[in-house]
Amino acid sequence: MKRNSDLVTFGGNSVTLMGRLVKPGQAAKNFFAVKENLQPFNLSEHSNQVRIISSVPSVDTEICAQQTRRFNEEAASLKGMQVITISCDLPFALKRFCAAEGIDNIITVSDQKDKDFGVKYGLLIEELGLLARAIVIIDKDDVVQYVEVVPEIGQHPDYDKALEVAKALL
Repeated sequence: MKRNSDLVTFGGNSVTLMGRLVKPGQAAKNFFAVKENLQPFNLSEHSNQVRIISSVPSVDTEICAQQTRRFNEEAASLKGMQVITISCDLPFALKRFCAAEGIDNIITVSDQKDKDFGVKYGLLIEELGLLARAIVIIDKDDVVQYVEVVPEIGQHPDYDKALEVAKALL
């Protein structure tokens, strides 16, 4: 399995991303995860629409919580688009977080069990067993159009740029 180093830091220290980092222009790889209700999720269920995948290490951290809240707020006005937040949090933690925060405009899924998304998209942090903070935008034809991997896990992604790209695909 390919490993990418020096792309991402955690507290200033380099971490290793497992798998091959997805790139714009590539076909989006279908992946399987687990929904809050423990039902299976796969990306292909949401074909024929623009998708924003918001990858976060854990919704139990402030920046991840802010990122999830921001995309939930934006998703209310993004018709024809699906926002998916994915982390390695347990489905129970995602359900608790969403209930407490009123998150109801996006889908939250857990990559904790199989790490299928993390490996297929090159975003699984080997040292931590968590996902890197990233945004991936996939068009209606299942082609990756945008990828931002945040270089320091403790920083925010460029929300405005991601939303600009996603809206242009509608």
